[in-house]
Amino acid sequence: MAGLVNNLLILFLIFQNSCLAFRSPLSVFKRYKDSAKSHSNECLGSNRQLVPLSLSDFALDIRMPGVTPKQSDTYLCMSVRLPVEEEAYVVDFKPHASMDTVHHMLLFGCNNPSSDEDYWDCDGGTCTDTSNILYAWARNAPPTRLPKGVGFKVGGEEGSKYFVLQVHYGDVSAFKDKHKDCSGVTLHLTNQKQPMIAGMYLMMSMDTVIPPGEKAVNADIACSYKMYPMHVFAYRVHTHHLGKVVSGYRVRDGQWTLIGRQSPQLPQAFYPVENPVEIKYGDTLAARCLFTGEGRSSKTFIGGTASDEMCNFYIMYYMEAKHAVSYKTCTRNIDPEMFRNIPQEANIPIPVKPDMTMVHGHHEEAKSGDTVSVMQQPKRDEEEVLDQDLNIEEVVDWPGINLKLGQVSGLALDSNSNLVIFHRGDHVWDANSFDSGYIYQQKGLGPIKESTILVLDPNSSAVLHSTGRNLFYLPHGLSIDHNGNYWVTDVALHQVFKLASNGAESPLLSFGRALQPGSDKNHFCQPTDVAVDPVTGNIYVSDGYCNSRIVQFSPDGMFVMQWGEESSVGQTKPGQFSIPHSLTLVSDFGQLCVADRENGRIQCFKPETGEFIKEIRHPLFGREVFAVSYAPGGLLFAVNGKPYPGDTVPVQAFVMNFSTGEIIDTFIPLRKNFEMPHDIVASDDRTVYVGDAHTNTVWKFASPEKMEHRSVKKAGIEVQEIKEAEAVIEARLTNKPMSKELLKKEEKHPVVQQASTGVSVVLITTLLIIPIIVLLAIAVFIRWRKTRIYGGN
Repeated sequence: MAGLVNNLLILFLIFQNSCLAFRSPLSVFKRYKDSAKSHSNECLGSNRQLVPLSLSDFALDIRMPGVTPKQSDTYLCMSVRLPVEEEAYVVDFKPHASMDTVHHMLLFGCNNPSSDEDYWDCDGGTCTDTSNILYAWARNAPPTRLPKGVGFKVGGEEGSKYFVLQVHYGDVSAFKDKHKDCSGVTLHLTNQKQPMIAGMYLMMSMDTVIPPGEKAVNADIACSYKMYPMHVFAYRVHTHHLGKVVSGYRVRDGQWTLIGRQSPQLPQAFYPVENPVEIKYGDTLAARCLFTGEGRSSKTFIGGTASDEMCNFYIMYYMEAKHAVSYKTCTRNIDPEMFRNIPQEANIPIPVKPDMTMVHGHHEEAKSGDTVSVMQQPKRDEEEVLDQDLNIEEVVDWPGINLKLGQVSGLALDSNSNLVIFHRGDHVWDANSFDSGYIYQQKGLGPIKESTILVLDPNSSAVLHSTGRNLFYLPHGLSIDHNGNYWVTDVALHQVFKLASNGAESPLLSFGRALQPGSDKNHFCQPTDVAVDPVTGNIYVSDGYCNSRIVQFSPDGMFVMQWGEESSVGQTKPGQFSIPHSLTLVSDFGQLCVADRENGRIQCFKPETGEFIKEIRHPLFGREVFAVSYAPGGLLFAVNGKPYPGDTVPVQAFVMNFSTGEIIDTFIPLRKNFEMPHDIVASDDRTVYVGDAHTNTVWKFASPEKMEHRSVKKAGIEVQEIKEAEAVIEARLTNKPMSKELLKKEEKHPVVQQASTGVSVVLITTLLIIPIIVLLAIAVFIRWRKTRIYGGN
């Protein structure tokens, strides 16, 4: 018996040692937590730097450790060591900063930070070895998303072992109360190998001189590309005050392909390229910065202060992992003659309205060869409460994107927040649909036989009910009044209809004459949208593609008045329209706003009188604004149109402060792409839907905060809400009992037992059970052998 016990003890020790060789994320977290630098108690949420998200993923919080800058234009740096030795991949960035205190942030990767202090003045440098820029942030900058399967490689034998955060505090008047700042960024890392590795290519002019008073001065950069193919997915421009436009191109066989073009006086973030560009061996990369010397009394040189200038064009790319190079530079011009053929757009400044201009630091210096400027904040009413850091992203697990629809023309939300879709079924509006007199040419097809109005559950996208069979030829606009009735337009019929939401197929009211275009009180010509005032009951119709007017009707359908006229050639005066395409009532301010599509602007009026109040127009709109929607609380949402040939403004959606017209955020889908986003609708809780008439798709968007209570897909990658994970893991590590509320949360939203890791849990359990079974089998065998040799005793 003693021999049996000895054998079992030996096997147990062997098994224990083998188990200790397996390192769980929790053990990594505990060791890292014990050695992590302490942070100020004022930095809520930043005292736990590493949080496991799953068996392969973790979040790393990189924050300033409670600093109080004393001088304007202070640059402070701090470093964080990568908590794992093996290779890891940064697949997402989440900034934590406010433009009220932070001018910009840069995140570098390197192996030797310039200091081992908790933080230091960046005048002493960021890194003593080569450093790579991984991330840049400035207020109002749209988020930079890495494509699925792409990551910045860190750790291992070749990757960076440290992250260095550089924060520029421009105006320190915000620190008069001596509070401590903990700005920074949270990284989402994974140890799962990524097939594509992200990198940065910096094109930078070193010797440009700008003569005083010179109206236009070019700084040109060009280098031959002699490596494996790289795929460009984002770009960023940078100059100081004198820069007017920066443009970057791929040149192949004499053909110039635009990578990106932007005004450096707009937020200097990484913008997604409209069409991904492949760079291969033998191509030339070229960039031009257009400056002006007007207003200067002496020459301006390239340098680090605000009175100097810079010319930088950043390219964010990815390459196949086996060929990847993480950082490249180009600082010369190999062929000045080639710039004789540069597209003319590179020589045309991008106009920026005064309230969109950049504010540079009082004594700004280009630390590490770079700065990021932020948009000047317009004055606001002190009583206005509005989240200026609102960020909108696609809800990537929403299944409604897979619905089989026709051309999506209209969207609305009913009183239960259900999404209502108006689509064209098997009918298509194309060049053959109308003659020169706007007469519909495809009446022989008959009305659309399927349901054209679908009511969807906002979460599951299940079709709750449908209507609109055999009624419409070419659906267009949709709105819902306070009684739940549907108001729709049909551009083929030239009519407006009021439908009951209970599924009745016959219209309650009809406006216009079927199939008869016109411009009087009784006719429309391709009407586009309807809005119904919930207080007065007045009805407003935007009319339309061949008329340029807004028509007002009484609640019972009687003509009241109209306003508007066609735009003059080369002029866009208030009250003139070129396709009034979409309407929204701004209830908080008593205004009716119109997406003036072909004039690329939004016009707002007093609905009772048609009096013009204001116009909202931005360079980022491009030439077209397709649709507009207002959300109570002061937010205006809009979508623009696909760029004209040669234009560079991407098709995207916008969030704006209605009072100031300022763009708060822009957003695009992660699945599929916008082609012709035709309508947009926003709910009271700022959930947004966009319908596209070319891709026949509807997307759902929301702020990340709305999605943080559960695991969501962000850029195709599973992300877990960090603070909840911290609390659960902390309780497990310290063996503290969790609160009932937290236990309930954990049951509903397990931190590490996601669907994607379920197989791993089963596998680990199996691996742990097998040695026990083997151990028992050996013990039984030993017992059996002794019984045979020595008998039953």
